[in-house]
Amino acid sequence: MRSGIPLRKSLLLRLMITSVLIALCSVAATAWLAVQTTTRAIQEEQNQALADDTEILRQLSGYAATHADWAGVGGTLRELSGRTGRRVALTAPDRTPIADSAARGTALPQGAAATVDPLHTDTYTEPGAQLSGIDPRAVGPYRLPSKERARLRVLATERQKCFRRNGIVTTVTTTPSGRPVLIDANGVDGNANVPTECADGLLNTPTHTEESALGELRRIAGPCLDREHVGPPVFVTFDFTDRFMEPGFGFAKTLEGGQDVTRGSKGQDCVAEARREQLDPTVAPVAELFLGTGDTAAPHFDMSPANQAKVVAVTGLVLALTVAVTALVATRLVRPLRALTLAAQQPPEAHARVPVTTRDETGILAMAFNELTERRERLEAQRKAMVSDIAHELRTPLTNIRGWLEVTRDGIVAPDPELLASLHEEAMLLQRVIDDLQDLAAADAGALALHPEAVRADELVEQVAAAHRVGAGAAGVGLLTAVDGTPWFDADPVRMRQALGNLVSNAVRHTPRGGTVTLSARREEGDVVLDVTDTGSGIAPEDLPSVFDRFWRAEKSRSRRTGGSGLGLSIVRQLVAAHGGTVTVTSEVGAGSVFTLRLPGSVPPADPENDR
Repeated sequence: MRSGIPLRKSLLLRLMITSVLIALCSVAATAWLAVQTTTRAIQEEQNQALADDTEILRQLSGYAATHADWAGVGGTLRELSGRTGRRVALTAPDRTPIADSAARGTALPQGAAATVDPLHTDTYTEPGAQLSGIDPRAVGPYRLPSKERARLRVLATERQKCFRRNGIVTTVTTTPSGRPVLIDANGVDGNANVPTECADGLLNTPTHTEESALGELRRIAGPCLDREHVGPPVFVTFDFTDRFMEPGFGFAKTLEGGQDVTRGSKGQDCVAEARREQLDPTVAPVAELFLGTGDTAAPHFDMSPANQAKVVAVTGLVLALTVAVTALVATRLVRPLRALTLAAQQPPEAHARVPVTTRDETGILAMAFNELTERRERLEAQRKAMVSDIAHELRTPLTNIRGWLEVTRDGIVAPDPELLASLHEEAMLLQRVIDDLQDLAAADAGALALHPEAVRADELVEQVAAAHRVGAGAAGVGLLTAVDGTPWFDADPVRMRQALGNLVSNAVRHTPRGGTVTLSARREEGDVVLDVTDTGSGIAPEDLPSVFDRFWRAEKSRSRRTGGSGLGLSIVRQLVAAHGGTVTVTSEVGAGSVFTLRLPGSVPPADPENDR
């Protein structure tokens, strides 16, 4: 009992240390996962918020590009706010409110998110980006009326058919001004490379509306172009290779060898400023865009000393709970282990057992301990029974030999041949018991000598039958053989004859006169199967599990009327197991028994002389 206490303390200490380490690792892993997950969630929310902000700016820039003022923008702001969950507010550059999705009087965020100015910021050409330049949706006087749109649509369809005849597949895209443009499969404007058959110039010719707007643009840009010395002569027209239909400009010079039309950056700037001046009356005034949640700051994680203290406190609480639960569980775990330790320290003859109170691993261990105790108890009983059986088997012939020798020494009986034959028979019986015990001892120790070779089952059966046919005939029992084919297997032929001989002699002893014993062999699923079938008295069902036990006999009175030492079937089982096979028995009382040996089969040897 003293040795159980240190074991209990040591085990409890190890469990607590292990649990604390597990708790620390769990807390650290949980914190790391929480930080990673929170960081990823914040990044995703930030990306989503950025995408929402960009889309809001894109929508409001489009509104400003297509409306001369902000009078009706309130509905658009409320729709954007409801869709994104953000507050959307517009003010003039001096913070004069224009429209707000929040309630009146709600304070604005500290800084504006962006400036809505379609004449200087392009949020349409590349979604998600803010490019410098005029928003293509700001078309003003270049917006085509319905009649001109319909006429250009017809021309675009005709040109698309012409392109298709020349092996070019295009789609028709409508620009913000209403003018149709052909786009090829690579996303390039079809006007950039027009087949000769299709170059009629009709689709690319400015309409009346566009020509009027271009005339006004020339007038506005003229002073700047003259001031920058771009011309003469100077013309301003549409660049039809741009799918957004940006008006461009160019100038012409008469050179030696022809006319050269180029573009200049100063002229571009003049035209751009002229366009802004031309479009200014048709777009909404510049406005400041505010996004957020009113005057409430967005929540964020602050690793302040207070938060650090909270983290430390929670970690300590988790560790304390872990230690407490571990101590409770360890105590309940150690109690049955201590009982197992005390039971194991009892002397073997006590055969101590422990109560099984749980169904967990400890309960399974207790059940295994009790089963081991029961097995040891059975083995002890078998050992005692075996010693008694061996003494009985050796005492009987020795008693007979001693008795006859004593009466012969005293002159009561003459040492005639009949007496000597009887003494010799008793000595041979004693020798057989000793030999059987020696074989069993060698098999138990794994020292049973085997000399395997290729064996034909039909020859083995005939040899065993020939060796026992005389004895079977003397007992009035017919000994038959039945072999299917010529199955081969690897075995020690002497040991296999011994095993089959034990089965045959046992069958003959238990078969009444007029009965039969059949020795058969066959191949079955790669194995060689040997059967010894008799028509004897059979074995009771409750005795079948004990048939191969040592010194077991069907006669409970241990009568030697039928002969045998009770070791033959045990030897059969050991010999077959040494060859990697199995032996089984089926029996019916009054009908007979069948002993079956199953051994691994083999291929016939290459030498044809062996296949006789």
